[in-house]
Amino acid sequence: MQKRFNRIWLIPAAILLLVGLYYIPPIHSRLAWRVDNLRTQIKFFFNPPDEAVFQPGGETNLTIETVIATTRAEYLLTLTPQATESAQAISTPKPGPTLKPTVTSTPLPASVILKGVKYVDQHNRWNYCGPANLTMALNFWGWKGNRDDVAKVIKPGENNPNMDFIERGKIDKNVMPYEMVDFVNDTTELYALSRSGGDMTLLKSFISAGYPVVVEKGYYERDTAGTVSWMGHYQFVTGYDDAAKIFIVQDTYNDGPNFKIGYAEFNEGWRNFNYLFMVVYPPDSEQKIHDLLGNWSDDKWANQHALDIANEEINKLTGIDAYFAWFNKGTSHVLLQQYVDAATAYDQAFSIYATLDVGKRPYRMLWYQTGPYKAYYYSGRYADVINLATITLDSVSGGPYLEESLYWRGMAYYMAGKTALAVDDYRNALKIHPNWIPATQALQDLGIQP
Repeated sequence: MQKRFNRIWLIPAAILLLVGLYYIPPIHSRLAWRVDNLRTQIKFFFNPPDEAVFQPGGETNLTIETVIATTRAEYLLTLTPQATESAQAISTPKPGPTLKPTVTSTPLPASVILKGVKYVDQHNRWNYCGPANLTMALNFWGWKGNRDDVAKVIKPGENNPNMDFIERGKIDKNVMPYEMVDFVNDTTELYALSRSGGDMTLLKSFISAGYPVVVEKGYYERDTAGTVSWMGHYQFVTGYDDAAKIFIVQDTYNDGPNFKIGYAEFNEGWRNFNYLFMVVYPPDSEQKIHDLLGNWSDDKWANQHALDIANEEINKLTGIDAYFAWFNKGTSHVLLQQYVDAATAYDQAFSIYATLDVGKRPYRMLWYQTGPYKAYYYSGRYADVINLATITLDSVSGGPYLEESLYWRGMAYYMAGKTALAVDDYRNALKIHPNWIPATQALQDLGIQP
């Protein structure tokens, strides 16, 4: 009996030993992703994220405080050259001359493949699509840094300097386009800009002139839960061939370098992100870039053009493509600061979403695009912001790892009179992205030090 009792103590000792071994860095780096995968599969088995459906309530709660906050936010946004995630996240591009595009009609070559592209993948890192693609764009122009140098700034992860890069950025699921543009303009000698409402002819114009382009797209891929589902993804476009009707892209994930993708498939995925594109270029190319942009040089024109595209596509698309078109309409209205119109468009998008086959629903949409939060918030629909953000945060395995969703839910909580919950969300956002300006500013506005 005594021997059996002594053996029982071996069980907790063995468990403690295994836990200790698991956290030894070489072992942890090999096993952590497997443990996370298992955790994700268990969570999603019982609570499939694509079964959750957001149903807009539409109730408004416009108070004088709301009007003041909205007016202040709209004023600050007029000072923002780039589309930022909040009124406080002001982008600060390098000053340059005010240029007007020179419109030319030079025929484009039928095929172009840019030389000097250095392929960078996102492997052995968590959610490194943004840093990897931006590194390729920067390296093309001679920048000497690497993907980890980019991630230190735009994807810092938990505030733990001793954590290796494999783990540091794991909980930050996404990098927004404005963060990538700001990194270039604030920390390098190069320039960058982004626009919505692009088209394939514009991409070819840039490539034929020697400027590769980063685009943001949607596609279906096997995720960590082992399920094929919709995700957002950046791709570095470095060539095209009209005869074969293909673009040549550097895909940082599964498809690899010099991947060929048909025009129709490319455009279908690009629609998912309102035809957004980003260009990195050296300072002496400022005039050339504006000439290539043409009307897109005017950010307001580009946003209105994106709205025109969405309105046109709404009339001819069905199913999930119609969902993306309505979503783009909402996003374009947000970029034009037409928030009530945006909210109405998003309502229609979410109603279409509810009719889609469960396995095809792009439930990660709000991981990458936060226009609905702005539209509902600035329309005084705080309950809709809270409900949508909560559904989105619940779709993430391991924790509420989306700083943007936490931030906007916190903003809505505050306007709904739930200050303590707002503070919790701001602080959790800063755990994911330390020193992130919007959450930091929100706490400081409440007289709280981050």
